[in-house]
Amino acid sequence: MPTPRSSLWKWYLCGLLLLATTINYMDRQTLANASTRVTKEFNLSQEQYGDMELAFGWAFAVGSLVFGFLADRFRIYWLYPVVLSGWSLMGIASAQTEGYWPLLSCRVLLGFFEAGHWPCALKTTFALLQPKDRTMGNSVLQSGASIGAVVTPPLMIWLMTDELSSWRLAFEAIGFIGLLWVVLWFVSMRKNDLDVVVEDDPSKRESMWGILRGGRFWALAILIFGAQTCWHLFRVWLPKFMQEGRGYSETEALAFNSAYYIGTDIGCIAAGIISLWLARRFTISAHGARRWVYAGACFMTSFSVLLLWLPKGWPLMGAILIVGAGALALFPCYYSFVQELSDRHVGRLTGLLSTWVWAVSSPMHKLFGRLVDETKSFDLGMAMAGLVPWLGVVAMKLLWDTQKSKDPAAAVR
Repeated sequence: MPTPRSSLWKWYLCGLLLLATTINYMDRQTLANASTRVTKEFNLSQEQYGDMELAFGWAFAVGSLVFGFLADRFRIYWLYPVVLSGWSLMGIASAQTEGYWPLLSCRVLLGFFEAGHWPCALKTTFALLQPKDRTMGNSVLQSGASIGAVVTPPLMIWLMTDELSSWRLAFEAIGFIGLLWVVLWFVSMRKNDLDVVVEDDPSKRESMWGILRGGRFWALAILIFGAQTCWHLFRVWLPKFMQEGRGYSETEALAFNSAYYIGTDIGCIAAGIISLWLARRFTISAHGARRWVYAGACFMTSFSVLLLWLPKGWPLMGAILIVGAGALALFPCYYSFVQELSDRHVGRLTGLLSTWVWAVSSPMHKLFGRLVDETKSFDLGMAMAGLVPWLGVVAMKLLWDTQKSKDPAAAVR
């Protein structure tokens, strides 16, 4: 009989999930960091660049649906390395493209496989951690997005030369890092490590259809639309905003991009710590603590409105750093809300919500690019992006609160 895993090992595995998220975002951020070079080399308009993000997002939506259902049917032990290998190979293939359409095709497949990361990761933290610890675990998991975005710009500065097409080497290098993670996963895991015994009490069962008809599901559908729109508009367009909107050099913009994602990582980890502190220090439920943290993060993203007036300089960068910290702090709260919906359908619900949000938020990139082409300014779009997360606060009040939560986490004090 295998030796039981220690509590320390559980947090080690959260660190492994952090590394997977890091690689996920490194593969994703290569295009954003090389956006000016790619648009010049392939002679693309801003709207065409937005189309590549649109295609990525819709492919991510399809992949979320597919892998969300697969995550509830097959062992994560096997499924996780399959999806990570898939997106790593697509990152490597992107470096071999010679035109807009081949690169677009690679972005589609990259988005499809990257979508599998989140159902697999949330199934893992659900199996590993108690409800009161999940926001912290999800903060560790999500903070990999910041780390990936922090390390990608200096890596690309190091690998790129004055030659316009030198961005390709970075795509290849990051893809090979992902394949090394797959080896580490199999070294670290046993097949039964993530098996979960769910209490088979018919009185506590809830069908997928019942969940989908409930207000809580639709509260989260609106909440994640706001969080996703804010996060990804800044993720995709910030390097262009800094270079083309405020006149920073490529090196300066990529260096600030790293600082931006350090700020997002601080915000993400702080969300988990503050949520734990609120639940333990005050007479407030774990669910209630998440609600307060989410609202505080929305206040921080609202600093985006200052971009309408701030010129190039330190005040501008400070406002953007605050927005970034709030933007990523939204996500561990959201993931923990999803885990409250059902013990049995974590993968499916994660996939369905991800499919929904990528399908409806991805066209925002095309519209954003069109707005920039027409107005010759990034300012209005960036300012509005930071206000959208408030939709989640309203939705939780109007829809979640009308349906009594059945998650034991809500009762943890």
